[in-house]
Amino acid sequence: MILVRLRRARRTTWRGVWWRVVAATCLVCGFDSGCLCPAATACPATPSLGGEICDPALALLGATPVAWPTAAQWKRTLLLQDYNSRIVVLGATVLGAAAGLVGSFTLLRKRALMGDALSHATLPGICAAFMLATALGYPAKSLPVLLTGATLSGLLGMASILLIRNLTRIKEDAALGIVLSVFFGAGTALRGVVVRTPAGNAAGLEAFIYGKTASMGAQDALLIGVAALLCTAIGAILFKELRLLCFDEVFAGAEGYPVVALDVALMTLVVAVSIVGLQAVGLILMVALLVIPAAAARFWTERMLPMTLWAAALGAISGMVGSTLSAVFSRLPSGAMIVLTSTAFFMVSMAIGARRGVFIRWLRRRRLNQRIGRQHLLRALFEIREASGASLASTSPPSPASFAQVQRMRSWSTPHLQGEIRRAVHDGLVVAPDEQRIELTEAGLLEAAHATRQHRLWELYLIEHADVAPGRVDRDADDIEHVLDPHTVAQLEHLLDADQGDGAIPASPHAIPAPPTPQSAGGAP
Repeated sequence: MILVRLRRARRTTWRGVWWRVVAATCLVCGFDSGCLCPAATACPATPSLGGEICDPALALLGATPVAWPTAAQWKRTLLLQDYNSRIVVLGATVLGAAAGLVGSFTLLRKRALMGDALSHATLPGICAAFMLATALGYPAKSLPVLLTGATLSGLLGMASILLIRNLTRIKEDAALGIVLSVFFGAGTALRGVVVRTPAGNAAGLEAFIYGKTASMGAQDALLIGVAALLCTAIGAILFKELRLLCFDEVFAGAEGYPVVALDVALMTLVVAVSIVGLQAVGLILMVALLVIPAAAARFWTERMLPMTLWAAALGAISGMVGSTLSAVFSRLPSGAMIVLTSTAFFMVSMAIGARRGVFIRWLRRRRLNQRIGRQHLLRALFEIREASGASLASTSPPSPASFAQVQRMRSWSTPHLQGEIRRAVHDGLVVAPDEQRIELTEAGLLEAAHATRQHRLWELYLIEHADVAPGRVDRDADDIEHVLDPHTVAQLEHLLDADQGDGAIPASPHAIPAPPTPQSAGGAP
């Protein structure tokens, strides 16, 4: 009955979506009755179904209800009380750390997809090793035999990429695409041959494609640990050379560094990590461990050494959390959970990363815009005060500036100017008794004088040393004056012979139009 309704619902898009959502919800609930509630009949959520959705839903979605783990299962897994869980979690953690470390170099080398190409290049080697071992009478499912074939095939793929890039005019991204597609196509063809052999169905090659961390043993974890230590040691020894190679290959070659040898060493590290990670996450998802932790670490720092440490830490945590979740929820694939965990860390890093996070950059930009607006407002008030004849050391209170004067000088909209005035009043820099008068406080006068001095020093520098016309220098100075540090200001003073002990403000190098008086401006708009 429900299948008939599902077929009919396909004619209406929203009804079809609704039936599938209900079916998926029943699966998550895990009730054998197949309803949204434990009752098998008269379901309050879907009364028309009559409690008959579980079996058709299973037929439709091809899944079984997911059982929520008990507290005892969480405890045993988190405390690593089970031997198999302990091996799997430790192996995945070490693999994630090694992949994050190596991936940071490939990301900065602009070879993020190198791991994808080389991991896919291992498939024909795995299939060929299985076929050769079967023909020679050796145990075809032996992990060392299969990994040896994967290593040779991966090295052949690496050599193919280097040859295509160095001996032809084809760019590196095209070389990666060629090697990936050709080797993976060859591996798929060989896998079809393996499946047709008598022992092909039991070969277990799918574990190398999609990953199967649950089958990891102590020897596998030891292999991953040794490979991770070797990759870490090589990365530490060649850190300076690899850093130079990642940022400027041409300069490294000019300095006498063996660029080709360093490139081969880096790609060998990628092959090694890809080989040992085949059983954990598979060749399809291995690229995620090489790219995502390094990309996430890029949001937290702009220095390479901290970035490699961040990438290794994020990769290790992703492997640990993902394998733990896979151990608790036994029906969830480990490789996919590791990748999804690293993706979650990437999303968090992209949002709130200390250096390049989207929210942090927006907040930093917002604060900069507020500082720029405040300095522009204070400088406008100072120039209005200056045009009225009042000096910085004058004790007589100057006449307050009007709203219209400031608006005319800055060409701001009324809401923009009102917002800047509110923030300046909140900071104690100006007072605005009403909407028609704006006055600088003592603190505001000092900051306004400082902002005006920096602006005019930069204007003089642009006129005298950059040959900028005086009529255009005001706008050009607005782009840089807000980020001048004291050292740069001292250099400007030295270049312009304007270093005076009293911090005198240079005269404006261009004519400042006299702002309209409150009477001529007609008051506030």
